[in-house]
Amino acid sequence: MSPSPACGVKPPLSASTIVADATHMSHTLTIDGYMRTKQGIPTGEHLESHSFYVGGYSWRIRYYPNGQDEASTDYISLDLATTRNWVFSDGQIPVALNQKVDKPRLVEFCIQLADEAEAEPSPYPEYRMVKSFGSLERHGYPKFIKRSDLERSRYLRDDSIAVRCDMAVVNFRTDEVGCSTGCQVWGMVPPSNLHEHLGDLLSSEKGADVAFEVGDETLKAHRWLLAARSPVFSAELFGAMMESGSGAVVRVDDMEADVFKALLHFVYTDDLPAMKGEEEFVMSQHLLVAADRYDLERLKFICADNLCKHIEVGNVAAVLELADTHHCPRLKEACLDFLTAPKRLPAVLATDMFEHLLKKCPSIALDLIAKLGAGSRMHGGPSNDWAAAGSIMGGNEWGARWN
Repeated sequence: MSPSPACGVKPPLSASTIVADATHMSHTLTIDGYMRTKQGIPTGEHLESHSFYVGGYSWRIRYYPNGQDEASTDYISLDLATTRNWVFSDGQIPVALNQKVDKPRLVEFCIQLADEAEAEPSPYPEYRMVKSFGSLERHGYPKFIKRSDLERSRYLRDDSIAVRCDMAVVNFRTDEVGCSTGCQVWGMVPPSNLHEHLGDLLSSEKGADVAFEVGDETLKAHRWLLAARSPVFSAELFGAMMESGSGAVVRVDDMEADVFKALLHFVYTDDLPAMKGEEEFVMSQHLLVAADRYDLERLKFICADNLCKHIEVGNVAAVLELADTHHCPRLKEACLDFLTAPKRLPAVLATDMFEHLLKKCPSIALDLIAKLGAGSRMHGGPSNDWAAAGSIMGGNEWGARWN
């Protein structure tokens, strides 16, 4: 018989912690041209928002302007649908969002009307649900609001309404704490600070064995770490350069020193220096080019995500050219969505930047025409934007084709 604690023998100790991690996201869906959707989409059919990403999964809001079924024909119906995992072609979840690959166990979501002009909460009751993931492929509110009530409310403004969905995706995990050999349990293991140590290694230049001449500056680094992070660095630093004996100093052309410093910071720490506003927008453009050059896919993804937040009339042509040149489909799609929003296209098409873009990347004209075509079919016919597009993108030929 095993001795009991009362006999003076200390038993092995172990402990574990159940952790519920919640990832939050808010997505606003704006329906411009409400009356056209009401007239053109029959009961039971829906339009969808673009995908937004929470908990490592892709989600969409579905909008039924004439109700989900015969019982809700006098109502607008809304529901939330999960489509697929958000993954790269190699199967990796984008670490930029710090999401786990595990299937979420619980999804809480709230859908309500939004008044973007006044930023006030809706007086209508918010619709909130908590669902287990297994039961949530599509769930929502067949009788979200009566169309007659909506059309009398202040939430229908200039034939436009906005719906906001607030979400929390919960994953559960169990962490082991302590050990089973009789040692005392002191608490949770602290998070990794490897990135801090590698950042210190970069700034101290201790053990650096390669130098980069960028502009008027010389920046030192460690070839083994660069090679581990980038196949391009690996080929440069351990390939022909090393064999020729010229790899100790590498000249970097067509890049500013501040951009290369930020690139090195990312390579060592897997993060970007703190930036905001215009600085973030400008640096993200340069870093996206650098990320494509050195095959740093995650950095490229982060830069594209940053640029999506800063798209406006004055810069969309430059961002779209960048997305097309450096093969960023998500960023390109965001630019095309921005351009095809009602009443926005004529102002953008009239700029010199957009005329330059169409000459340099003529395929974008076809992408834009296709996007406009999908929109016109959805809303029951061509909009005034077609005339602007036709007059600038090829003159009478486009106008004759699409009018």
